[in-house]
Amino acid sequence: MPDRQSFSRALRSAFLGAFFAPAAPAWAQAAADVVVLPAPAAAWRIVVGHWEGQSELTGDSVVVPPPTAEYARASHLGASVRGTAGQREAVLFEWKDLWQSSLRFESREPMDLRPYLGGTLEFDLDVGELAKGGIRAKVSCGEGCERPVSLIEPGRDWAGKGWQHVSLAMTCFVRENADFSKVSLPFALEGMGSGRVSVANVHITRKVRPGLSCPDYRTESITPAMLNESFAIDWWLPRHEQKLEEKRRLVAAGTPPEIVFIGDSITQGWEKEGLEVWQQHYAARHALALGFGGDRTENVLWRLQHGEIDGIAPKVTVLMIGTNNTGHRAENPETTAAGIRRLLQEIRQRLPRTKVLLLAVFPRGEQPDDFLRRQNERVNKLIARLADGRSVRFLDINAALLNADGTLSKEVMPDLLHPNAAGYAIWQRAMEPTLQKLLNE
Repeated sequence: MPDRQSFSRALRSAFLGAFFAPAAPAWAQAAADVVVLPAPAAAWRIVVGHWEGQSELTGDSVVVPPPTAEYARASHLGASVRGTAGQREAVLFEWKDLWQSSLRFESREPMDLRPYLGGTLEFDLDVGELAKGGIRAKVSCGEGCERPVSLIEPGRDWAGKGWQHVSLAMTCFVRENADFSKVSLPFALEGMGSGRVSVANVHITRKVRPGLSCPDYRTESITPAMLNESFAIDWWLPRHEQKLEEKRRLVAAGTPPEIVFIGDSITQGWEKEGLEVWQQHYAARHALALGFGGDRTENVLWRLQHGEIDGIAPKVTVLMIGTNNTGHRAENPETTAAGIRRLLQEIRQRLPRTKVLLLAVFPRGEQPDDFLRRQNERVNKLIARLADGRSVRFLDINAALLNADGTLSKEVMPDLLHPNAAGYAIWQRAMEPTLQKLLNE
């Protein structure tokens, strides 16, 4: 981990030549703008953090203690400010080997951003390193509501090219039922993997200016796409090819899969934490696990349209997907449910004789009132209606994973999202009666 001196040297290097002329002060900005940078040190609360902890940037720099998990203990997360006379002009944000980190500019009092929803979020970004990482811009849309826009593709292209001006329409952060009347987070950057960026001249204007495009959230969950995240770029497509080959080997051996599991990292976990249970209960059934960590509905749709279930006729397909739609992308449950509906249509088209066991999205978060837990529950209520009792059966085994009081135990899901070996055993036991019935029909 870099010490304070090396971190400061990195900061000076990042800004060398970029700020010989001072940035325009707040009074020089348009009166209607929300100016995040440059600003007096007391104007905003700058917080740097990861999934386990955070630290406020009160002085010139801050380093956040690493997470306690063994795989993250050698990680690094820090930030440093450049400014003069109590004025913050720019911030260097640096992270290493973290699947999630953030640089947050928090308002000390709730802000009403409704007048700016037809305008633009603008900032300057200097990407020092992003070859093994990703970056996203984020704006809050009310309590428990934060919307990101990925900058991974342009960000990697900007690396080493100096300051780049970024414009994003505020409509990129708008969804139905979002409440911008009391916003506490007008701007944030999220880093994944490893990277180093500097940000300056952040403001929100009422004016519409041309800038980067953003996906249409209304159709994103049903538009087939490869998973374009920093943690997945190196392995996602090769895994797809490996799964095509695994399927071909099963067919060539005369043992085509009787059961196919389709989903995200929770399904992929059958190959790791759930492997022993898998070997005991599914290997003899020539089951095929098509789980990809980080996948959302549109990524599964892409995989299905590129051969993963072609040329086979399993008796049952087990489908569970959606927690990355509601969580990673903070998507509305209705949009997630639309993506799941689209997947059922694709499966029905390609596997017309296969029964589909549609599982409720698993619970997440420790408490019953956890925001993302409640989002997934809303999804489950919507997708339960997609079952017709014949070709599609809906099964909710979530109660089996929870304590009697509705809390989720780390003895079942250590990170309150992914099952461990005990969790996979519970999954198998709770699902088996329904699965066996479908296999025998």
